[in-house]
Amino acid sequence: MLLRRILICALASCVSAVPAAAQSTSPQDKPAQTEARSTGLPAGVTWKFNFDAGWGTFGFANSLYDNPKEPGVEENLSDQWFEGYVKPALSGSYTTTSAGVIYGKLSVVGERTYGSVPADFGNDISSFGPEDAYIGWRSGDSLTIGENALDFTVGRARYRLGHGFLLFDGAAEGGSRGGYWTNARQAFELAAIARLQPAHHKFELFYLDKDELDEGETGSRLYGANYEVNFGTDDSTTLGATYMKWMADAAIKPGRDGLNVFNARAYTAPIPGVPDLSFEFEYATERNGDALEADAWTFQGAYELSGVSWKPTFTYRYAFFEGDDPQTAANENFDPLFLGFYDWGTWWQGEIAGEYFISNSNMISNLLRAHVSPTDSIGAGVLIFKFTLDQPQAYGPAITSKDVAIETNLYVDWKVNANFTVSLIGAYANPGEAVEQHSGRTKNFSYGMVYVGYSF
Repeated sequence: MLLRRILICALASCVSAVPAAAQSTSPQDKPAQTEARSTGLPAGVTWKFNFDAGWGTFGFANSLYDNPKEPGVEENLSDQWFEGYVKPALSGSYTTTSAGVIYGKLSVVGERTYGSVPADFGNDISSFGPEDAYIGWRSGDSLTIGENALDFTVGRARYRLGHGFLLFDGAAEGGSRGGYWTNARQAFELAAIARLQPAHHKFELFYLDKDELDEGETGSRLYGANYEVNFGTDDSTTLGATYMKWMADAAIKPGRDGLNVFNARAYTAPIPGVPDLSFEFEYATERNGDALEADAWTFQGAYELSGVSWKPTFTYRYAFFEGDDPQTAANENFDPLFLGFYDWGTWWQGEIAGEYFISNSNMISNLLRAHVSPTDSIGAGVLIFKFTLDQPQAYGPAITSKDVAIETNLYVDWKVNANFTVSLIGAYANPGEAVEQHSGRTKNFSYGMVYVGYSF
């Protein structure tokens, strides 16, 4: 009873006080503004925190790889597995008195693969380790030849060349790390990069050492030089040329140790009045005496109907990667090096064939693609690949057919909001006679994937 009276009196006091408070509130009575929380990190540095995460489920029917539960059993080798990762990152930049900028970044990756993943791509396993760990300096506004005309970076960092034809991904995945498809790690174990970027020109010198799996260590590393120039309306044309010198464990990669690679590329929309028409060309030659002498090249043409609803884009691409001729003493089997994912079908060609049983070596591909954008947040399309071999007998005298597979991929990318992205993939491949001759498999392959990505 006493408690009830106290509560009633207190409530009455609050109600009666409201009008008076509303009429007599002064600036001095207003609550103080909440001060920004301190990060506890050194002042004067601009700090930025990022957090990326992803999760996917993958299903495969009639796969070409061995069933990890029943190796050697010739039946429907259906598989399903899951992958997920998290990647927190902290970066900072400090502007010096001379207007130059010192910058750096630290990040780690934790990832897990589970649920009957094929043995070749990692058992049920989780891993945690460093990703980015670099420091650098760029010139900012301190030079008259342009903003950030000079830039130096050293440490664990990414380096990407063009659209990923040769050099894009600096870390291995799968195996003891897991995360074969999600590929959260992409930084080189050691990168040293120097850039000079006056106006429309870019000159680069680099040294790169790949972050390889312990069980797949090849000692692969390289140094090189790159030049690019942009010109045309809105820099619609980019021309590039690169030289690379490779080193590796000669007992594991004899063709790569001592390898010289020359690369030339062009990405262009060459007709000023027709910006929707674009072309890409890239050529690479690998020279290392009889240990390796191979070439690869690709040509692509695309046209976007930008004035039409959904903005459909139609693309054709031809790609050639030389194979070894058994009739010669030299090795002509093109080394795909450190290619990476730039877009669907580039340069992992096909969600079935390119991701799981063929590489960009001894292979010819023809690609037809149609892409639409129903809204600003949704993109969808279809890719149709025709895969053939350059040198069938490089896989053995019993392989006489060049026909590998015809594969179709359907994809939808949905940008849910500023942070979340959902990707859906369905794929189907019809194996050719070369696959039957090599593995005895004639069943069609089917594959599906749902992937959710988050970025902050």
